[in-house]
Amino acid sequence: MKQAMIIINPSSGKEEALNYIKSIHQILGEQGYEVTVNETKKEGDATRYCITACEQRYDLVVSIGGDGTLHETINGLIDQDYRPKLGIVPLGTVNDFARALHIPLDPNEAIRTLTSNRVKKVDTGCVNDRLFLNVIAAGSIAETLSTVSSEDKSKFGAFAYLKEGIKELMNNPVHPLSIQYDDKTWEGESRLFLAALTNSVGGFEKLVPHAAVDDGLIHCFIIKNLNIFSTLSASMSLLLGSLKDHNDVVYFTAKQVHVSSSETVRTNVDGEEGPVLPIELNIIPRHIEVIVPEEQ
Repeated sequence: MKQAMIIINPSSGKEEALNYIKSIHQILGEQGYEVTVNETKKEGDATRYCITACEQRYDLVVSIGGDGTLHETINGLIDQDYRPKLGIVPLGTVNDFARALHIPLDPNEAIRTLTSNRVKKVDTGCVNDRLFLNVIAAGSIAETLSTVSSEDKSKFGAFAYLKEGIKELMNNPVHPLSIQYDDKTWEGESRLFLAALTNSVGGFEKLVPHAAVDDGLIHCFIIKNLNIFSTLSASMSLLLGSLKDHNDVVYFTAKQVHVSSSETVRTNVDGEEGPVLPIELNIIPRHIEVIVPEEQ
């Protein structure tokens, strides 16, 4: 019999995550799966559960929660010879990866997607010794994004990040950055460095409108020293999908990126607190198989 493991964050979806277990059990049972349910209780649980699923050669792992739960889950796939298929039921505020794969944001519709026979091989990124699926941010804004309150996220959704981001871009100092990518180098002062794998970042699906989940590229933005007027125009460019063309933005794609600074600069990885610079970024092409809707 096929084996499926559900990894669920019970506090996701305004603490309604557990209400969906019965319908997922039924859907997967009809697909011939024997189902195991694991609830996360502390940081790192989802990663440990996913490692077990790899070691015991489960056929499917379903992540139920937000981007943080998904980020922890996929980190159980590092250096694994066997990797189960991945199913996603998004219950977070932003759900960038689900957006990029056109997985329904309505939980019940996402659960029905688990019956799909369509599987997509998607890229993952590697930052130092951990995997990521969506975005790396480096700069003073990165620390702020890690502390956006649950109340603000529930009230404003993706705009909670934009609101805090604009405030940080205008009020915080630039940092000296050295960025090596492929065979090139950029050095200068920057307020923010972004590295994205998908077209959806912070809930905005036009940051990198041409990025694909399987293009084998890291899409990078260096936001230079902005004044209040260029900050506002850059924010408009973000909303319109033309940030890469802004005069105060350097855009490039690469397969390998090294970012360092002479100062202490923090990062944010998939919406969670990340390592302090320096960081080494690499792309792992088509590393994970994800169940996606039959028609896109």
